[in-house]
Amino acid sequence: MAYTADKPTSTPSREELRARIPGWGVDLDPKDRPSVPKEQVLPTGAHWDFPERQEELRPRERSIEHQFLTPVFGTSVPLKGLSGAIRRYAYASYSEARAAHWLLLIAADRVDAAGSHLRSFATLRPDNPVTETGVLSELSHHPLRSRFGQKRADVNHLWLDPVIVAGPWAVGAGLAYVAARRLRQAVRRGSPPRE
Repeated sequence: MAYTADKPTSTPSREELRARIPGWGVDLDPKDRPSVPKEQVLPTGAHWDFPERQEELRPRERSIEHQFLTPVFGTSVPLKGLSGAIRRYAYASYSEARAAHWLLLIAADRVDAAGSHLRSFATLRPDNPVTETGVLSELSHHPLRSRFGQKRADVNHLWLDPVIVAGPWAVGAGLAYVAARRLRQAVRRGSPPRE
């Protein structure tokens, strides 16, 4: 069991591991292991058999592989809204070894970022994509010399950067324009005719 002061007792035997895992045990000979002189099993000096657990005030996400949360866990950013629901679903439905788990967490981050951008428009200082993405510094700090001839890996996807950074803003502006235009047309149709 994890998080105890004692060494787990459910360790498989060497023969079981060697039969199950090809190549297991190649470093069992101490001459093949440079860390052997330093490896020692020392008493931990812990005054507990199992550490005190932090109180869980609201349900926390946890992997389906684990029986319970670690004894201490973070609570600074509780889950909220649609992104929180996506994260809960990722933890409740998929193992951390599955790509779906991580793709859902990435999607939840994108949903949270989009929500933060939308909330910024309700403030006195909304997000400014031109200055916050560093586009201006790209133009003023040797854009061509720093990109080409330097064997940089990001040159291959250079053409995608404007799409990823400016694309969502352009789509949002386009949707806002279409919505405003339809609203204006609806208001004109609903107003009484002029005499």
